[in-house]
Amino acid sequence: MTPAPFPAARLRRLRRTRALREMVQENGFSARDLIWPVFIREGENVADPIPSLPGVARLSLDRLMAAADRALELGIPAICLFPYTDPALRTEGCEEAWNPENLTNRAIRMLKARAPGLMVMTDIALDPYNANGHDGFVVNGEIVNDETVAALVRMGLAQAEAGADILGPSDMMDGRIGALRLALEADGHRDVAILSYAAKFASAFYGPFRDAVGATGRLVGDKATYQINPANASEALACVARDLAEGADMVMVKPGMPYLDICRAVKDRFERPTFAYQVSGEYAMLMAAAQNGWLDGDKVMFESMMAFKRAGCDGVLSYFAPRLAEALRD
Repeated sequence: MTPAPFPAARLRRLRRTRALREMVQENGFSARDLIWPVFIREGENVADPIPSLPGVARLSLDRLMAAADRALELGIPAICLFPYTDPALRTEGCEEAWNPENLTNRAIRMLKARAPGLMVMTDIALDPYNANGHDGFVVNGEIVNDETVAALVRMGLAQAEAGADILGPSDMMDGRIGALRLALEADGHRDVAILSYAAKFASAFYGPFRDAVGATGRLVGDKATYQINPANASEALACVARDLAEGADMVMVKPGMPYLDICRAVKDRFERPTFAYQVSGEYAMLMAAAQNGWLDGDKVMFESMMAFKRAGCDGVLSYFAPRLAEALRD
């Protein structure tokens, strides 16, 4: 609808005071919209800073319990676990991925015992356990699909058995959502939700994450044969449609801010719970600019979150999660 002509319509009238601005604000967010990605490692009383992710550290499991307490206090509903695996356990067969006693599965059990009200999300991909740094098995230089899917199912079942609430397949293999959903149903884990990394792009914004999980320098080649070309929007929507048809409960777009058009298209077309991952490179850029005094860190943090909500996202995975939740509380 076109507004009345000036001066009958003065759009600035509703911007005059803070109370007016807040009353007509179209979008908002709260701590309940956040998932906090947390990196974990072996050790005791360790918080190992990650230089390329200012303010983020790899936590030993005792420190993870303190993070869980903080999440509950701040009203953050879920933590997503990403392991830094001992290099000696990274093999071409990736057997550690489905070991019931691996770092992630021990962390899940500890979290559910410590904070049963906090949802635990996990990552399903082979790269933390793969000597080649890839999300799937590498055979003669090729990332093989079907063999990888079978391994991912074993990994997902081990996480579900440990007590995970949400599984996050991030590998981008074809058919893995359907295979995982069937296996969960058959194994009695009918209520475990799948938040699929349905539209995950072959992005250059993942660098600090790979530092955090120890994958930098290990990756042989690139991930362009299974992650989506950043130029392709229709392909991304096809991937989302496929994953929903195979049994995904929620879908994710990754990265976030460079792909807000995809977030909007996914929400409008499918009308299903839609998430974005404000990935490590996005976070690192904003933090670096703020640390250099080039941007107001708090303001751009909030503005970036509002961009996700405006684009239709129901929630966001962000390393800003505890800082955002604290600011909202205060």
